[in-house]
Amino acid sequence: MILDFDELSSGQRYFQTIQTLMPRPIAWVLTEHENGGYNLAPFSFFTAICSEPPLLMLSLGLKPGGGFKDTRINLERSKRCVIHIPDRAMLEAMNASSATLSANISEVEQLGLALKPFDGFTLPRLADARVAYGCKFHEIMEIGAGPQSLLFVQIERMFIDDAILDDAAQADRIKVDALKLDPVARLGANEYGFLHDIKHIKRPD
Repeated sequence: MILDFDELSSGQRYFQTIQTLMPRPIAWVLTEHENGGYNLAPFSFFTAICSEPPLLMLSLGLKPGGGFKDTRINLERSKRCVIHIPDRAMLEAMNASSATLSANISEVEQLGLALKPFDGFTLPRLADARVAYGCKFHEIMEIGAGPQSLLFVQIERMFIDDAILDDAAQADRIKVDALKLDPVARLGANEYGFLHDIKHIKRPD
């Protein structure tokens, strides 16, 4: 089957892309509302793009009724966010947090999620998250007819739960056991996946 993207609508292009570009990691992003409450939303158009400076990128569409999403608005104003890597136990809450809510409603409070201080960072992190990145605003770009918001953030602090560390970790490289982390992977449509088998292959010299 060959698909000519010039003959597809924007929605069709999106759907066919997410059906094949998988698995995708999920960024569960906490930002602070202007009213002091916390917004929490998941995004799977998410990746690392640079190590110097250490940058992550999120790609956000518009709200269903138009207008920028709260994550972009909050980040642009406050210049800080915390990105979590959700695990299997967090799947239901993460999915529920994707609902479109009024800006004065906190997904953290609505879902009864616990927060704890993120040492050395201005925002808290989800208490049960095994990995979290404390990030500061770097740049926003708008691309496409949507437009799509590309949010670039710089990692300032990283939290890793000691329970998921690999016993073979070296002094200068802290290795995470992927199966212990048990991250949620975004697949197509309403599907999610998990890691079950890992193959180790050494890169050629």
